[in-house]
Amino acid sequence: MFDFIKKLFGSKSVDFKELFIAGAQIIDVRTPAEFSNGHIKQSKNIPLQQLQSEMKKLDLKKPIITCCASGMRSASAKSILQQNGFEVYNGGGWSSLQSKLNK
Repeated sequence: MFDFIKKLFGSKSVDFKELFIAGAQIIDVRTPAEFSNGHIKQSKNIPLQQLQSEMKKLDLKKPIITCCASGMRSASAKSILQQNGFEVYNGGGWSSLQSKLNK
């Protein structure tokens, strides 16, 4: 039943660890203060408000995994980046994403 619902709504499972191993960039869109209180070691902090002006620092050839505190800002970042031609996956909250990367 659950598989039927997933197919109906087009939900697909993303293997974040595999993406990261393959070279995906992790962009944490929280504020610098939030980032300094804990983050994924290999992530780059680009606050959501600065994303538009800072995206030139990102590699268009590599996929991006966005993260934040809960997944709301990272969803917005995903939309912004996709509109600019990036391949993007919303990793949600950074601590949850970190757990997925360490599996």
